[in-house]
Amino acid sequence: MTTFEGITASRVETDRYAANVLEHPGEGEVPVVFIHGNVSSSLFWQPMMQDLPVRSLAIDLRGFGDSETKPVDASRGVRDFSDDVAGVLDAQGISRAHLVGWSLGGGVVMQLMLDRPDLVATATLVSPVSPYGFGGTRRDGSLLTPDGAGTGGGGANPDFVARLAAGDRSNDEPTSPANVFAGSYVAAGYTSEHMDTWLDAMLSTKTGEDNYPGTATTSESWPGFAAGDRGVLNTLSPTHFNTAGIVDLADKPDILWVRGDADAIVGDESFFDLNTLGKHGIVPGWPGEDVAPPQPMLAQTRDVLQAYQAAGGRYREVVLEGVGHSAHLERPEEFKAALLSLIRDA
Repeated sequence: MTTFEGITASRVETDRYAANVLEHPGEGEVPVVFIHGNVSSSLFWQPMMQDLPVRSLAIDLRGFGDSETKPVDASRGVRDFSDDVAGVLDAQGISRAHLVGWSLGGGVVMQLMLDRPDLVATATLVSPVSPYGFGGTRRDGSLLTPDGAGTGGGGANPDFVARLAAGDRSNDEPTSPANVFAGSYVAAGYTSEHMDTWLDAMLSTKTGEDNYPGTATTSESWPGFAAGDRGVLNTLSPTHFNTAGIVDLADKPDILWVRGDADAIVGDESFFDLNTLGKHGIVPGWPGEDVAPPQPMLAQTRDVLQAYQAAGGRYREVVLEGVGHSAHLERPEEFKAALLSLIRDA
């Protein structure tokens, strides 16, 4: 694992798992705590940590980076992850933090808002999963099928999973991790001197039924599979995950929602959504828009955040033009300015 200048790595033992935690010193009593997304690790946060004047930490979730690999119980949604993060903060004596979550990590932050509101000073959601999970819902969050057909572990590309497990560093196939990063994590034209580190982060993902991608079950509904109850992708199935309850929190921390307008993973018609793939003929047998519409992920997030605001909370949406799924990598100065403004105004 490559740690950048000024950043230290330590192993934090909790009663849940042994966590790898990166830290960079800085000012202020309330630190920034970064939570990475799926198929990634804390390594992705290092340039931002170096550049912040505030003390910052980044936590590897179970089965990612250099943290302990333990099974993920997806029947709890993302609570295995959020409880792990809370355990690390408790072990470190951190009673309150500015939480920043990317993609899956955004779901973890929203779950912490529900389960450990005492820890959350502010919440920054970077290209977050919808509060209603990934795939399988209408705009109001209601399930398209009772079993969440087309969501969860069965939706992973098996060749991509095999290449992760093999530590593939090539770029000769569309499913190689390097090409998935270039085609999905960032917008076209992104370059970085840290590409080897980004690939290290992706390849740290532990694969299998208990980790990435997880299990699947058969379904009578198209496309023939539904979410299982083990592993990473199933944590975000709408049969297990729903954080729309943040609207009803008594104490509402300020929320910053940052996204790119060229995000290939989270969008109102994402090509990581099986229903979008069916609609465009990539997966055969699609039953049509009335039965299996693409998930309106952005509209759902905006609806929930507007309801949050109407109930007394505050949120700000920052949309970065020409940016993909990784605003903190692609436009670090604009991302940093938005984050520091949130912290200053909280």
